Amino acid sequence: MASTRKRLEALTAGLSIPEPMPAAAPESAAAPAPSIAPVLPGAAATAVETRFPPAQAGALAPRTGPGQMLAFRGQMQVVEGELATLRERLRQYDGSTPTRKLDPASIRVSRWANRHPASFENAEFAGLKADIEQAGGNVQPILVRPLPDQAGQYELVFGHRRHRACLELGIPVLAAVWLDELGDAELFAAMDRENRERADLSPYEQGVMYQRALEEQLFPTQRQLAEKLGVSHTWVRKALMVAQLPSAVLECFRTPLEVQHRYAEQLNAALDKDRRGLLKRAEKIRGQKLAPAAVVARLLGVEAVAKPEKLAITSDGQTVGSCLRAPDGTVTLTLLPGPVAGLPSEALLKSVAETLQKVKLLG
Repeated sequence: MASTRKRLEALTAGLSIPEPMPAAAPESAAAPAPSIAPVLPGAAATAVETRFPPAQAGALAPRTGPGQMLAFRGQMQVVEGELATLRERLRQYDGSTPTRKLDPASIRVSRWANRHPASFENAEFAGLKADIEQAGGNVQPILVRPLPDQAGQYELVFGHRRHRACLELGIPVLAAVWLDELGDAELFAAMDRENRERADLSPYEQGVMYQRALEEQLFPTQRQLAEKLGVSHTWVRKALMVAQLPSAVLECFRTPLEVQHRYAEQLNAALDKDRRGLLKRAEKIRGQKLAPAAVVARLLGVEAVAKPEKLAITSDGQTVGSCLRAPDGTVTLTLLPGPVAGLPSEALLKSVAETLQKVKLLG
């Protein structure tokens, strides 16, 4: 420490703190601007006074040169520490996509949009819309890409239902904006991946999406489509099988969203054997709004063989009732008085809802 002080004193021996500048005189008595005398060659050089910047603005500066240098060095260390902290905080966001609140009207639905109109008319969408309204906006952001020739306009990559809910509610939508290059094939893959991970896209919507991509030559073959999306060829074939069912068959269901892969396999096999007979049966049952299983049975001509399906309603491993689904889709719930009497209403409703969900999946 002593050696450092000696070196600083030696380096700053000729330095002094300048005296404060006198207050400026009024404009009426202002002195003429001082002239700068030129320095002629060979003339003796005048002494130049060296000044350090104040170490801390608004604080009492040290009176000596070494003190000023030490104070300035301490201030620089504080600034460097703040910069290091900011760099570390910024590093946490490396690779992230910026999000912002956007006007949903500024977002255009993609040409690869895969949502059927019925997706915005069911109970699931109504529940999603209510949740978004209660929260004041969507918590999970949608993904958009800027339109290259339209400033402030975007194209939707995924999040169609969240975007639609905010549009109908008239509130901004939270969106992640993809700033890097994103071609149609990459957009299609991102949309498909997000829907499969959320498992909220029906087989029909998935199939229509794949069919459109093939028809418009986004992917020349089913094999290339499957490889780009990272799915099996079987998955693509099953999805296309649903989308390629005749419109007369799809219209027999209350909505094409009810058509499952196994139904499409059965119906396509029957079409190969007796297309004319199946389409004739479709004309008879179209518009009757039957349950999906009943529609398939009648289209196949095996409705007489269909049997009622019975499921137990359980709560904490105890049977509290039963659920019976008739071939025509009618569902009957039976609750046992004894077990139900001591069961909280919340637990009972939960058990019934879980059983009805199983019935829906089986249907």
